[in-house]
Amino acid sequence: MSNFSENPASPPSASVTRAWIGLMHAQRRVLQAIETDFKKAGLPPLGWYDVLWELVQAEGGRLRPFEIEARTLLAQYNLSRLIDRLEGQGLVRREAFDDDGRGRWVVVTSEGSAMRARMWQVYSRSIDAHVGAKLAGDEAQELARLLGKLR
Repeated sequence: MSNFSENPASPPSASVTRAWIGLMHAQRRVLQAIETDFKKAGLPPLGWYDVLWELVQAEGGRLRPFEIEARTLLAQYNLSRLIDRLEGQGLVRREAFDDDGRGRWVVVTSEGSAMRARMWQVYSRSIDAHVGAKLAGDEAQELARLLGKLR
C-alpha cells in the first residue's frame, strides 16, 4: 500500500478510484434515505441523533463542545447552532464548569434521552432496510472489516 508522502505525484489506481466513488455514492444514498425516514416519522435530522447519542453515552450525560465536535466530526460553527436548537427544544442544557463561567458543559436532559430513544426506533429500522436488507451477514461482516481498514 502506498503512502501519499512517499509519492505524492502518483494517482490512485482505477480500482481504488472506483471504490472511492462507490463509497461516496453509497454514503449519500443511505444517508438521504435515513433522513427521509426521519422526516416521514416527524423526527429531527440525523445530526441531532449523533449529538444526543454521544451525550447519552458520556459519563454524567455531559460533554464539552469540543468533545462533541471530535466525536461527531461536526464543524464547530455547525455544532454551536445545533446545540442552540437542541437547547431550544429542551433536549440539552448548558452548565458552567469552572469558576469564571466561561467553560460550559452540554448536558443531555431526560427529554433528550427520550428523543434519542425515539429516533433510534426509526434509525435502527432504516439501517436494516437500507443496508442490512441489501447485504448477507457475511457480506456485512466483510464490508465492516474492509471499512475498518480506512480508519
